[in-house]
Amino acid sequence: MMYDALDYELNDGVATLTLNRPKVKNALNGQMRAEITHAVKKAGTEARVVVLTGAGDAFCSGQDLGDGGSAAQLDLERTLRDEYVPMLRTIIECPVPTIAAVNGAAAGAGANLALVADVVIASQKAVFVQAFTRIGLIPDAGGTYYLPRQMGLAKAMGAALFGESISAQQASDWGMIWEAVPDTEFDAHWRARAAHLAKGPTVAYEHVKSALRASFGNDLETQLGLEASLQGACGETRDFKEGVLSFLEKRPAKFEGR
Repeated sequence: MMYDALDYELNDGVATLTLNRPKVKNALNGQMRAEITHAVKKAGTEARVVVLTGAGDAFCSGQDLGDGGSAAQLDLERTLRDEYVPMLRTIIECPVPTIAAVNGAAAGAGANLALVADVVIASQKAVFVQAFTRIGLIPDAGGTYYLPRQMGLAKAMGAALFGESISAQQASDWGMIWEAVPDTEFDAHWRARAAHLAKGPTVAYEHVKSALRASFGNDLETQLGLEASLQGACGETRDFKEGVLSFLEKRPAKFEGR
């Protein structure tokens, strides 16, 4: 598949997906959603980490309200069910770690596109805006699920009702994202983070994701059982054997991702 709304680059185990509609601040149209879905699926089979970032000075401004006609003609329920849900599920269920490298403003569905990634790294100049009530809507694209889990109900409620900009530093302080990085260091920093994950124990990372996501729906006994099962699977990997050997030999591990 050829991509028009994003750029796809695979280098040293890192698949970088750059949303590439800078003239509209990388707004999400139907084509971009389809391309993100396809590209993340592809990356999950050939990369060891996936990065989502934006071209230009924005990460993603959310739904393209001019896509396919006027905003009043949008079938929002169909669009969410048929286009957003598959895209979000593909990112959430990706077998390798996903990073959102938020280089600028992330608004509406663009903010929540970032928040479904496993790790969010934001430039200090970035802002997150739940802009939905400004046009008479509620947060979507997973926002009502992830916001209260990441930043607590009180902060999530305020973010959703007021629709105010949340700075990268605030987002980091509130537990909404992993970290905020000085603008001058941002590009090098997220690339270093991605390179670190790309050289890590890929199977263990997959099971980390599964265990942490499952914990919200499990009681303690169920979660302990899941931990035991997944840890047993990790113990059968070549990376576990390499990890133990490298520890005993006092050298850096050379993980193969299997």
